[in-house]
Amino acid sequence: MKTILVISDKEQTKVFFNQYFGKQFNITHDSSIEQGVTTNRKLFFDCIFVDLICFKLDTPHLPLSKDIFEQRFWPLQKYFPSAKKIIMAERKMIQDCILTVKLGIDNYINYPLIADEIQYVIDLSYENLKNKAVAEHFKSKISNATAQFQFSYKSKALEEIYDQVQSVAQTKSTVLITGESGTGKSVLAKKIHDLSNRHNKNFISVHCGAISEGLIESELFGHEKGAFTGAIKRKLGKFELAMGGTIFLDEIGTISKSAQIKLLQVLQERFIQRVGGEENINVDIRIIAATNTDLKKAVENNLFREDLYFRLNVFPIEIPPLRKRPEDINDLSNDILNRLNKTYGKNIDQISAPIKHVLNNYTWPGNIRELENVIERAYVLEKTHILTADNFPLTVFNNKDQPKSIITLFPSLNLNDARRLTLDTFERNYIQELLKTSKGDLKKASEVSGVTIRQLHKFISKHHINRKEFFLSENQNWQVTLPSVKIKEQKLHQSEEHFVHKK
Repeated sequence: MKTILVISDKEQTKVFFNQYFGKQFNITHDSSIEQGVTTNRKLFFDCIFVDLICFKLDTPHLPLSKDIFEQRFWPLQKYFPSAKKIIMAERKMIQDCILTVKLGIDNYINYPLIADEIQYVIDLSYENLKNKAVAEHFKSKISNATAQFQFSYKSKALEEIYDQVQSVAQTKSTVLITGESGTGKSVLAKKIHDLSNRHNKNFISVHCGAISEGLIESELFGHEKGAFTGAIKRKLGKFELAMGGTIFLDEIGTISKSAQIKLLQVLQERFIQRVGGEENINVDIRIIAATNTDLKKAVENNLFREDLYFRLNVFPIEIPPLRKRPEDINDLSNDILNRLNKTYGKNIDQISAPIKHVLNNYTWPGNIRELENVIERAYVLEKTHILTADNFPLTVFNNKDQPKSIITLFPSLNLNDARRLTLDTFERNYIQELLKTSKGDLKKASEVSGVTIRQLHKFISKHHINRKEFFLSENQNWQVTLPSVKIKEQKLHQSEEHFVHKK
């Protein structure tokens, strides 16, 4: 229930507020600013209505002094910073009212008091508080945001998912999105919101796993002033910020048992209570949750409430990992490249054919997020108009799920591209195995390979190999073995010259 402080020495003002607002608000009355501050400084008020005469005191018929106003207004600001302050004044004092608004008062109303006008001012004050909290929420999101990938697809799996999204978007059904980290669960949630009839309302995203257990309830449902140590003013939770729109609860499996109980109440009863509060606040919100864990198993292990799981799992959507839909990689890569061009303006217009082949054959354990990071890194380093192999990390070339070989064939490429990529892959693998065998000792590696230390340095730099990783490493049963004969320095030198001109 909202709380109001009325400061006026007029008895009819007290009677008016009690008569028209006593049932829906907690109303406190005081006859002076000093009394109101002294008596109620530890309380929270949504709105404070102050008779203008309380600022003028012994000079009621003179224009309001700026210095006197600021002196008497300061305690109200200090002890009730989040409360909306509204002046009540006679119509003939309109100039004084305008001055108070310039100096910090939120609004003013004139005598005789009108109930509908006061109700409007109270509602407007709450909306302003909500809008301010929403603005702060999105400001923090923008300042901490990373680039978001788009949902491009050619795979049958993604086509089926989009059919599901089209079906559920216009309903009120709760959606549970599952899938590995980096598959685009948050992007899909935003897509559902954008296609719904709530698209013109707020979409509030909450990463539950990033909020400490002690603060999760306050973040979701808000808190009242004094609810706990450090709660110096009322705070609106994410559910209130999402009113009429959509709230996206990412990593829902991480929330505490107490928060699970409150969330279950929201899903069942459609109202919330702020921490430390008693008021039931009705909510009209579309809830979308996401997790990269098996909630069924969490229920079996008594880590997640079964009744909450069933409430969330009304319309499940599972996003397959990128390795199960490699046909989407090219479109995703092009989308990421286009977005980077818009952001940084380097105008890198394509990805080389050999690299496309490598990207399509890598297993992407980090899914789309890893693909995004790899392409952005190469984009930053690239000095030409095309992304080439030189600026991609070794991990995408050395796929752990694929056996290594001295020579890899790429029959899907034209002969020139396949020759370049095969020779490049051979060089990289050979130098790595050479360093493993010699434990990073360039002198030993030079003796085995017949290549000078200077040339080895060039190959290490060219392929972005970290020699320190091989220092004192134990020999393992590598799938690729070093050739028993030395590679002639002249041939390696020719290979080097070939790659220097490959751009």
